[in-house]
Amino acid sequence: MSETEFPLVQFLREGMNPVAELAQIRAERPVHPLPMPDGSTVWLVTRYEDVRAVLGDSTRFSNDFGNIIAAGSNQEDPGGLGFRDPPEHTRLRRMLTPEFTMRRLQRLEPRIGAIVEHQLDAMEKEGPGADLVRHFALPIPSLVVCELVGVPYEEQADFLRLSTDRFDFSAGPEASLQAINDTMSYLTDLVARERLRPGDGLLGGLIREHGDEISDRELASLVDGLLTGGHDTSTSMLALGALWLLDNPEHLALVRDRDDHVEQVVEELLRYMTVVQVAFPRFAREDLVLAGQPIARGSMVLCSLSAANRDPALGPEMDTADPSRDFRSHLAFGHGIHRCVGAPLARMELRIAYPALVRRFPGLRLAVPAEDVAFRKIAIVYGLDALPVTW
Repeated sequence: MSETEFPLVQFLREGMNPVAELAQIRAERPVHPLPMPDGSTVWLVTRYEDVRAVLGDSTRFSNDFGNIIAAGSNQEDPGGLGFRDPPEHTRLRRMLTPEFTMRRLQRLEPRIGAIVEHQLDAMEKEGPGADLVRHFALPIPSLVVCELVGVPYEEQADFLRLSTDRFDFSAGPEASLQAINDTMSYLTDLVARERLRPGDGLLGGLIREHGDEISDRELASLVDGLLTGGHDTSTSMLALGALWLLDNPEHLALVRDRDDHVEQVVEELLRYMTVVQVAFPRFAREDLVLAGQPIARGSMVLCSLSAANRDPALGPEMDTADPSRDFRSHLAFGHGIHRCVGAPLARMELRIAYPALVRRFPGLRLAVPAEDVAFRKIAIVYGLDALPVTW
C-alpha cells in the first residue's frame, strides 16, 4: 500500500469487515503513524484497551475545534458536543442528558413504533420490490428526530428532505453543503418560534429549563448535532443489520419470533458493524507516551472504533457476529465524556424496527446477488448506498 493510500486505511472495508491491513496494524504497531500530505503525522490507535484509554482521558486529550483551526483548516465550527472540551462540553451535555433517560424516551416509544409501521405500510402498498435504504432505513431516523425535537407535523416532510439531502453526496459536495446550511437556517427559525411558545419536544424542554443559559445558535447547533449524530448512523445500522439478518436466516427467525433475542442481536450488530469507524479526532494536550509510542503535544490522534471492536484480545472470533456473545462494553457509541448521548434512543429504534420489518415481510429477500450490494467505498460512517429487496 502506497503512502498516498495509507491514510485511508481506517475508512476502508471489504463488505462488512475492516480491511485486512487494519488488523495487521493492530497486531504489529497498534499506535501507528499516518503520514499526512503536509508532512505532519497523525497517530492511529487500533487496540481496544488503548482506544478506551484515549477516549476516556479528557485531561491529556482535547476535542476542542480550535485545534483543527490551529492546524490550518478553514472549516467552520460545527457547534454541538463533539468538538467541545470541559467546562463548555459539561455545561451543554448537562442540559441534554436528562432528555435521553429511559423514562423520558419511553414516551417516544409508541411514536417510534408508529413511524416504523407507517414506512412498512408505504413499502407494502407499493408492492414487492423496494430499496430498503430509501424506503425504510433513511426516513425512520429523521422522523424520530422530528418527534424527539418537536418539529411540527406539517413541517416534517420538508425537514425529512433536508436531512436526507445533506447525506446524499451523489449531487456533489456543494448540494450537501447547501442542505446543511438550509437545515441550520430552519433550526434557527424553529428555535426562535420555540422561544415564544415552547412545545413538548426536546427543544421546548431545553428552553423552559435552560433558556437563559443557552443562545439560539447553541440550541440550533445542539439539535443539528443530534441530527448528524443520529441520522446517518441509525440509517446505516438499520440497512446493514437488515442485510445481516437476510444472510443469517436462523437469527432472522429468532428476531421475528422471540422478543428476548432482539436485544442480544442489536448489541452484537452494533459491535460488529461499528458504523462510526473513527471517533472524533483528539489532540494531545502535552507530550505523552501511549502504548510505548511517544506522541508530541498538539499531535492529532485518531481512534479506530472498528479495529478496537474487533480486537482479538476481547475474545475468540471477534470478526464474526455472534449474538450469544453478549459483549456490551463495545465502543460503537464511543467512550468517556463524549460517548454518544443518543445511544439509548438508537438502541430503541433498532429494537423496534428489526422485528417489525421481518414480521411484516416474512418472505423478504435480496433482489440482487449478494455480491452486487452497494457498500459505501470510503466513509467515516460506513453503510450501504442501496439495498434492493423483494418479497
